[in-house]
Amino acid sequence: MTDAEDLVTEIEALEAKLAEAKASITRRFIGQERVVDLSLTALLCGGHGLLIGLPGLGKTRLVETLSTVMGLDGSRIQFTPDLMPADILGSEVLDTTEDGTRAFRFVPGPVFCQLLMADEINRASPRTQSALLQAMQEKTVTVAGEDRPLGVPFHVLATQNPIEQEGTYPLPEAQLDRFLVQIDVMYPDRATERDILLATTGIADEKSVQVFSDGELLAAQKVLRRMPVGESVVEMILDLVRAFRPGEADAPEKVRETVAWGPGPRAAQALMLAVRARALLQGRLAPSAEDVIDMARPVLTHRMALNFAARARGDSLSDLIDETAANLSRREAAA
Repeated sequence: MTDAEDLVTEIEALEAKLAEAKASITRRFIGQERVVDLSLTALLCGGHGLLIGLPGLGKTRLVETLSTVMGLDGSRIQFTPDLMPADILGSEVLDTTEDGTRAFRFVPGPVFCQLLMADEINRASPRTQSALLQAMQEKTVTVAGEDRPLGVPFHVLATQNPIEQEGTYPLPEAQLDRFLVQIDVMYPDRATERDILLATTGIADEKSVQVFSDGELLAAQKVLRRMPVGESVVEMILDLVRAFRPGEADAPEKVRETVAWGPGPRAAQALMLAVRARALLQGRLAPSAEDVIDMARPVLTHRMALNFAARARGDSLSDLIDETAANLSRREAAA
């Protein structure tokens, strides 16, 4: 077979395996297919996800289930105001051996895993939040002057409560930019909530089964990066990301009036990977313009900020992204 035929075979096999994984996940995390797809997108792209939703919507349950189904060594940190960087990274302790000699021994922290759940990440101080910056970008941490590699693969799924902001510390822009996607976890619809009610208040709880191994997930990430992307999709990604930079000459007037700062090149990289993941999860061999429009909001929302006047008017970043993406799509379709 040719290289192209081999790639098609690998993509089709991966699509079948992903369908099995989704079925296993939704046995415990009922409904909310969009949330499941975006969480899998983060893992398939080798990135991190920021889960934003009220308490009690199943965010912890989702991350635990993902850890089981994707065959990853999971760990959880409950972020609190008194949490210290050493509580995340680990520290060195002084040991005394039987012969009386002393030596330092490194005790690894919970960050040394493959899937880290950072629960309510904005409740920790900026000093503690910064402990994850190097880990999320470089997949390694430096403790006592020594670089220590993390698990392979390494992913962070962090949660935030969008309502309760008292006693919290907003994540710095540099850390937000390290999350591949923002995943908004909303209230379930009535039918879904009924299914949840019946499934979780009985004697037995549904169990998920492992579908992937860590090695298979790494292989899937390589397959995703080999998926072809059409030139028109590449240009649309560039047009969309650059349209939200208010300093650009061709930025829409509404963007210049409402956006304080826009997304950088990492947003374009994230969008390029995310559209491939969406096509893969939907059983297609290559992404389309529709994938770009659909993934614009989760990829771009946390990488932008409204200016003071727009916040005072009550403008919404999500609405602006949807409107700009739709206008761009119509303009390119007419060209």
